[in-house]
This record gives sequence, C-alpha cells and structure tokens, in this order.
Amino acid sequence: MNGNGSVELNASIEQVWAKILNPEVLSQCIMGCKELVLIEDGKYRADLAVGIAAVKGIYDATIQLADVQELKSYKLVVRGEGAPGFVEAEGLIELTSVEGGGTTLSYSYNAEVGGKVAAIGQRMLGGVAKLLISDFFKKLKKEIENEQKSA
Repeated sequence: MNGNGSVELNASIEQVWAKILNPEVLSQCIMGCKELVLIEDGKYRADLAVGIAAVKGIYDATIQLADVQELKSYKLVVRGEGAPGFVEAEGLIELTSVEGGGTTLSYSYNAEVGGKVAAIGQRMLGGVAKLLISDFFKKLKKEIENEQKSA
C-alpha cells in the first residue's frame, strides 16, 4: 500500500521543521497516540490506540527518523504490532519554500500490514491509511496556525 500528497502551510520552513521534529507536537497530531517516548536520538516508542474499523486495537510502535537533511527532508520509519496485526511503513517528508514565506510539505509513504488486519482488504486499508494521514496533517496545520496567531 502506498500513497502521497502535500499540504500548504502558512509558516517558514524553519517553523515547520521545528514542529515536525517536536515529539510533543507529533504525539498530539498522531491519531490515538497515548504516549511518545524518546528511546534514543531520533527514535521513539509510541503507544497507539487506533479505533477505526478492523484496524481497531492497541499497538506498540517504534517511530524512527532517518536520512535527516536539516530543513529539507527526513524519512519516517514506523513499525507497530498489536492484537489486530502489524504494520511496517516508511514515509518521506520533504519541505519546499513557497513564495510569500509559506512552506509546502510533501509526503509519500509505503506500508505493509499483516495479521488479522490484512484480511480486511487493501481497499479498506487504503482508506484507513488516508484517514490517519489526513488527520495528522490537519492537526499539524492547526498547530502551526495556532502558533502564528499567538505570535
């Protein structure tokens, strides 16, 4: 399963970069994230409670930032396991300046799932993945806009 997209953010690359590397912001933006704990530089343990269709369940996950190119891009490697099954995913996040001081955040991802959750079919899993990703970026955009209002 794979996909891609982009979101326009009304903030500088520096501001967006700071947000997407902030564990507190990430934990607030990841749907169902109960805890996000740094276990080593660039690597986190996450407790996720996802409540969508057959994907519903509690997952223990690791989230690692790799190939970090300051203010440009990084790869996000996610491995999660729970009673419904497992997921292994890689995502690439890239930032580009936009005229007027904004930033375009582009992303692409590739994910594999297994266990009971894989039995629900790729079509439904694709929809769930899009929902989770859309929710993440909607919350991230709101975080950035809230900071802009209070500045």
